[in-house]
Amino acid sequence: MRRITLISTGGTIEKTYDEHSGSLENRASVVQEMLGLLRLEDTVVNTLQLMQKDSLHLTDADRERIVGAVELIVGPADHPSESEGVVILHGTDTLSVTGELLHARISGWLRVPVILTGAMRPFEMKRSDALQNLTEAIFATGVLGAGVWAVAHGRALRFPGVRKDREVGTFRKVGEESVKTV
Repeated sequence: MRRITLISTGGTIEKTYDEHSGSLENRASVVQEMLGLLRLEDTVVNTLQLMQKDSLHLTDADRERIVGAVELIVGPADHPSESEGVVILHGTDTLSVTGELLHARISGWLRVPVILTGAMRPFEMKRSDALQNLTEAIFATGVLGAGVWAVAHGRALRFPGVRKDREVGTFRKVGEESVKTV
């Protein structure tokens, strides 16, 4: 049985529509609803709802909480871990900032893949990339090596040097050319 941990921080992937205010907000997690739509053979996903924030509102202290949670889950070599990978649901706007911090702080001793993913459109919206990206991130924990990764839209990019390409609506490595498709 493969065991992974999913840490939720909020972000667009988990935004829900509030009919009273007419806005999309991070109010309640939709992680269990998304996981319920997946068929995960021989995989146990433990979830940790760390926060419910748009990534544009994450503070340095919030990022420290994310790093601390990953350290507690997979800790250094002298710290036994039952988790074979970590998926972090994160807003795409500052996913790269958190990924770079995780890479700088834990990549030297990391023994499992740590996958950051999010969505350009909330799970609740039509044509959302949320479920695809979550599925890819869970799959990636079983095939990628130890390190910090951004996984979305059929790609896995290893930190450092991952950036959001706003024009194309996905992630790229620094120096990689943008190619907008129709």
